Amino acid sequence: MTDWNAGAAVLRAARQERRTLGPLGPLAPASEAEAYALQRALAKTLGATPPAGFKVGATNPAMQAYLGVSSPAAGFMSAATLKPTGFTSPWAEWVAPGVECEIAVRLSADLPFTGHPPTRAQAAVAIGAVMPAIEIVENRYVDMTAVGAPTLIADQFFHAAAALGPETRIDPGALEAGALRDLAGRMMIDGTLFGEGRGEALLGDPLEVVRWLAASPAAAAFGGLREGQIILCGSVTLPAWLAGPALVEIAFGGLASVTVRFT
Repeated sequence: MTDWNAGAAVLRAARQERRTLGPLGPLAPASEAEAYALQRALAKTLGATPPAGFKVGATNPAMQAYLGVSSPAAGFMSAATLKPTGFTSPWAEWVAPGVECEIAVRLSADLPFTGHPPTRAQAAVAIGAVMPAIEIVENRYVDMTAVGAPTLIADQFFHAAAALGPETRIDPGALEAGALRDLAGRMMIDGTLFGEGRGEALLGDPLEVVRWLAASPAAAAFGGLREGQIILCGSVTLPAWLAGPALVEIAFGGLASVTVRFT
């Protein structure tokens, strides 16, 4: 069995030193399975096992095309990276930061890993709340293509932090019937519309994202999904890469809004 601790140390050091990352050479994962093994090793170095949640990326066809991947990918989230709405931070503390317009859910029950997705009814019952979220992502790479998709996955698939808006409870029957498909979101940067999208862009329904994650290699690596974890279901817009200080606000009809300010 490969010891992934050396690769995890390189990934962690690059974060701490706020420097861009090149290919990992012999430490690089060569497959999706190895990518999640390295990701779990990184989580252990950060004290994030079990994680506070997961971000799921490339659930939107536009994002898949943008990143050059053909399927979703997940990254663990530590409790330290989950922030409340109104979160403020110096822009210079981030490495090439961007923001994404996300639908998030909080689990109110475990979804154990079985190798098969739970039914829509099982996934719906396990969702305790829905909320808007701004994911803060970082382009931490000298060249994304050269680094390769497995290393991107191992490095939490661009995740840096997330600001979570107020929670809304939605009846499981409505979730199963597709209530999240119709959520329409928009992202504003300094008061100017950046982009809009709907929940249906995320694998057809954000509930399907939860089902995918429950049976994914990420869930296998981390021992399934657990009560209380937050799941970011993906961005309904392309990422907005920031050139400097900015106020970011997203809102979904039927949910509250959430803001982040970079100073």
